Amino acid sequence: TCIRLLGKFCRVEPIIGMENPYHYRNKVQAAFGTTRAGRIISGIYQSSTHNIVAVDSCMTEDEIADRIIVDIRRLLRDFKMTTYNEVTGRGFLRHVLVKRGFQTGEVMVVLVTGTPIFPARNNFTRALLKLHPEITTIIQNVNDRYTSMLLGQNEKTLYGPGYITDILCGLRFRISAKSFYQINPVQTEVLYGKAMEFAELTGKETVIDAYCGIGTISLFFAQKAKHVFGVEIVPEAIADAKRNAALDGMDNADFAVGAAEDVIPRLYEEKGITADVVVVDPPRKGCDSVLLDTIAAISPKKVIYVSCDSATLARDLAYLCPKGYTIEKVQVVDMFPHTVHVETVVLLSHNKTNN
Repeated sequence: TCIRLLGKFCRVEPIIGMENPYHYRNKVQAAFGTTRAGRIISGIYQSSTHNIVAVDSCMTEDEIADRIIVDIRRLLRDFKMTTYNEVTGRGFLRHVLVKRGFQTGEVMVVLVTGTPIFPARNNFTRALLKLHPEITTIIQNVNDRYTSMLLGQNEKTLYGPGYITDILCGLRFRISAKSFYQINPVQTEVLYGKAMEFAELTGKETVIDAYCGIGTISLFFAQKAKHVFGVEIVPEAIADAKRNAALDGMDNADFAVGAAEDVIPRLYEEKGITADVVVVDPPRKGCDSVLLDTIAAISPKKVIYVSCDSATLARDLAYLCPKGYTIEKVQVVDMFPHTVHVETVVLLSHNKTNN
């Protein structure tokens, strides 16, 4: 699919695979429910439905996370606790989210509940920690809405600091329940390394990172750039990004909350901030056309586009090409082995720099 969609722009380099493509997911989430026979199950939703397919272990998921989820299911039974019913809006546990720092070994468990009332909370927490002393923080997140969103607005830390840290590309990152962090750290280092290679930073460049999350790409690039501006719509992620910059002693990275298509035009119009390199790593829906127009207006020498969806990537590349950009390189990285999904990093150069 990548070659079909992107080959018309530029030669697509051979895909970079993963040496050991198993148990690579550092984030595992499970939906909880009860069968008609009264048995508590946990697993994933069947495609296009809200029927839960029971899963105890998966070859792509972190093994410790899988074991924690199975033990939480047993504890529910022992504590006579209920699972949430989406139809009636009653019941307690909806989902469990486990995040593990592969480099640090720190483990976060998020219990997503349909109600803030948590019976036997302290005893349940103690019992879980006894089974899994490797857990470093436990959070209760309350989601009482009929929604496909996993996490609700309100959360309470039941144990530990309420976040974990991990090391990626030699930098330390603080990760909260709501912040986005790439799920395959091994291949993320490959992907970001390729993005850095494409950028060819000399230490004189200003870089804008349009979907910065907790600052992973921003801080990685800040090691070799003069200054980096990171933009992200999730306030918790920006709070993490600022703390991460402090953790890593980076004073040449600034972060702003807001939609990239709102903030970057403002940086340009109000503060005159332009960029030599713009990095975009958007969600599956791709970039907003206003953002692409702004990129064209500030005309950076290079645009590094990191994409998780080849179709929206092809659409956005077709939009940028007539605005003065040439696609130089396309590299695909197998970020999600045993699935159809890949990540792609593309280098676009402004035509004025090619002459």
